[in-house]
This record gives sequence, structure tokens and C-alpha cells, in this order.
Amino acid sequence: MKQVLVQVISVLLAGLASSAVLAQAVDYSKLSNEERQKIAAITEVWQQVPVVKADAGKAPSDAINLLDLSQWQAVGSKAPAGWELKDGVLTVKPGAGDIESKQAFCDVQLHMEWRTPTDIAGKTGQQRNNSGVFLQSRYEVQVLDSYNNPTYSNGQAGSVYKQTSPLVNASRAPGEWQSYDIIYNAPRFNGNKLTSPGFVTVLHNGVLVQNHTQILGNTEWIGAPSYTAHGCLPLKLQDHGNPISFRNLWVREL
Repeated sequence: MKQVLVQVISVLLAGLASSAVLAQAVDYSKLSNEERQKIAAITEVWQQVPVVKADAGKAPSDAINLLDLSQWQAVGSKAPAGWELKDGVLTVKPGAGDIESKQAFCDVQLHMEWRTPTDIAGKTGQQRNNSGVFLQSRYEVQVLDSYNNPTYSNGQAGSVYKQTSPLVNASRAPGEWQSYDIIYNAPRFNGNKLTSPGFVTVLHNGVLVQNHTQILGNTEWIGAPSYTAHGCLPLKLQDHGNPISFRNLWVREL
């Protein structure tokens, strides 16, 4: 048995711990159940992970509640956020300007529910009740009424704006609540040099629309995206002149 364990440990240390390689290295059928259990224990990790309470319909216990105006400020200043928060719903006040979280974030899990107005008379394309959530203040996941509303696909709801179109259009009708679940891996820099780009996964109304999508750089309306080095930065919500509403807004640092 000792010789078998030495053989298995040698294989593991050599970085060849796949089941196929181990099966070739050791004939498990010739070992007793006790011997197999001892070998199996070599690859077991018993350090326990943190416990998070995750009740149905509620934010996880380690989430930061962002549905609180005290968590936000006007972009570029420390002035209070000028949007309206009423009955658990945060609504853009057109003309008040973009708002940003007071806390800076890097890698996050972000949940948000949003609703566009039912008044769509005369509005088409990008004017059909537009907003957006900016990860690290610069990488936008578009918020738009994309229900029966053709526009450029890398600018519709669920897109990484002007970079990557969503896999599908999962939009609901105006006036209905919609959800985004976003997993974001921030870019990494060594000084001014990009060492790893950012990546984002987005579920729109429970449907995967961005699958570990590489972010190409800062969101630009005109011109190609490019990176500039930065550290952790606030989340930003856009005032595009439309009264978009948000609820159940929370974030988990990863």
C-alpha cells in the first residue's frame, strides 16, 4: 500500500492529476476499499468555504444593498444623487445627471431589475428609453427598450455597448420589470500595460446574453474602444434623459 501511495503522490506532484492519468498509473481494481479511500482522500479539500444565506427572492447575506441614495452621488462630485427613490424604486430624474456609487469596485456580481416607461410615442431606436450600467465607471451594459424596437444590435439591451451584441433579444414589453445578473471580472494592469482584459457574463431575464465576453476597452460612442490603466472604480448609472426605474439593486464583491 505504501508503494502505491508513493506512486499516486508522485503523479499528483508532477501535475498529472487527471482521472485518466491516475487510472493508467494505478490499477484501482486490485486495491482494497480501504486503500482506495486513502488514495481518494489525497485529492479532497476540507478547508470550508464561507457560508452565505441566500433566501429566495432576497439579496444574498453578503451583498451590498445599492437601493439607497446614501450609497450614490452625482458623477464627478460629492453632491447628493439627484434621482428619486420612492417605495423601493429608484428612478432617473432626467437632467439630474449620471450617478455613481460612493464605493469603488473591481470584480463583482451585480443584480439589478429595471423598467422602461410605457410612453413610447414617437420614440424609436436609441431614443426608446435609454440608460446603462457602467462597470468601473467605463464599461457599459446597455439598458434600452428593445422590445419590437430595431436598432444596431451592439447597442440594444444586453449588449456591451458598441462592442458586443447580445446572443439573443430577451426583452420584455415596456412597463414590465426586467432583470440583469452580471458577473464581471475587471481588467488587470501592470503600470500602464494591460495584462488581462475585462470579461463580463450577463443574464437578461434569466437568459444568457453575454457569455464571458471580452471587453475591448472603454465604452465609446464614437471611435474604437481602448484601455487606459485604472484600479477599482465606482459603478455608474446613466441619465440619458429618460425616466428608467431600478429596484432590487445589489452587488457582491468577488
